[in-house]
Amino acid sequence: MELSIPLSYAGDPREACDQAAALEAAGVDAVWVAEAYGFDSPTLMGYLAARTERMRIGAAILNVYSRTPALIAQTAAGLDAISGGRALIGLGASGPQVVEGWHGKAYDKPLGRTREAIELTRRILRREVIDHHGITDMPLPPEKGGKLGKPLKILTKPVRDQVPLYVASLGPANVRMTAEVADGWLPTLFIPEKAHDVWGAPLAEGAAKRSPELGPLQTVAGGLLAIGADAAAVRDFARPQIALYVGGMGAPGKNFYNDLAVAYGYEKEAKLIQELYLSGKKKEAEAAVPDEFCELVSLCGPASYVRERIEAFREAGVTMLNVIPVGPEPAKSIETVKGWL
Repeated sequence: MELSIPLSYAGDPREACDQAAALEAAGVDAVWVAEAYGFDSPTLMGYLAARTERMRIGAAILNVYSRTPALIAQTAAGLDAISGGRALIGLGASGPQVVEGWHGKAYDKPLGRTREAIELTRRILRREVIDHHGITDMPLPPEKGGKLGKPLKILTKPVRDQVPLYVASLGPANVRMTAEVADGWLPTLFIPEKAHDVWGAPLAEGAAKRSPELGPLQTVAGGLLAIGADAAAVRDFARPQIALYVGGMGAPGKNFYNDLAVAYGYEKEAKLIQELYLSGKKKEAEAAVPDEFCELVSLCGPASYVRERIEAFREAGVTMLNVIPVGPEPAKSIETVKGWL
C-alpha cells in the first residue's frame, strides 16, 4: 500500500504546497490537488512539480465539463513533462452544483463524457491524429458550424504515452465504468467496512470487462490521521466536509454524496443534514453528522487502533492510503504510518 496526502484547500496556496512538499522526505508517495470552485489545480500542480523530486502529483479532480478532452490531455502531458513523468490525472463528472452553479454548463451525459475523456486523452498522448465525433467533436463538422479546422495530433511529444487516469465516482453505473476503463478509482467519504456492500457488485461487473493491459484497478481512499490524540475531538474536523458534501453539493434528489450516505445506512441523518444545510443552518448540519460516520472515514486514535483502521482500508481494496495528518508533527505521523505499510 502506498501513502498519499490531499493538498489543503485552506489558506495560502503556496504555503499549503510547501507543507505538502516537505512531507516528501517523510515518505509520501503522492499528493492530490483538488479544484472544485477554488484555485485551479494545474497551476498548483506545476508549483508542486518544481518543489518536489520523487512524489507523484495528482489532480483530484479535473471535471470533464469545464475542460475539453484535448485540454485534459495537454494538461496531463505538460505536468508529466515538467515533473519528469510523475503525473496522475484524476477525472470526474463532479456534480450539478459545481458544473451548473459555478461553470454554467448543463450537467448532461456524465458517464459518456467521462468515458470519452479517458479514451481521447489516451489517444492524444499516443500522438494519434484525432478524428472523433461523439459528445466531443474533433474537428468540428460543417453541420455544426465547423469549416476551418482539420484533424490534428498533439504538437509536442509527451514524456509518457500513458499517464495514469483515475476517476472519482460514486454511483453504481459510474463505478462500473471506472472499474472497466480507468487506471484508478478515487471514491469520496470511503467507509471500508461498508464499501463491499455499496460498490462490490459494480466493481466486479466493470472488472469483468476490463482489458488485461490496464492491470489491476488502483484505489485511493483514507481520511483524517491522528495517532494517540483525542480521537473524538480530531474526528470532529471531518464534520464540516461531510456536511458540505452530504448537505450542500447538489439539490435534493441530485446529490450523489447524499445518496452515498443513504447507501451506507444513514438515510434519516442524510435527509436532516441536507435540510439543515440548504436552509443555511450549516453548524446544525455539522452537528447532525453521526459520530459513527466521522469515525469510520477516519484513522484517529491510539496507535493500535490506527493500525486496525489501516488494515480495514487494505482489506477493502485500497492500494493508496490518502491521509490528512492532524497535529503539530505531521511528518512524524507520516513516517509512522509509512513504517506500518
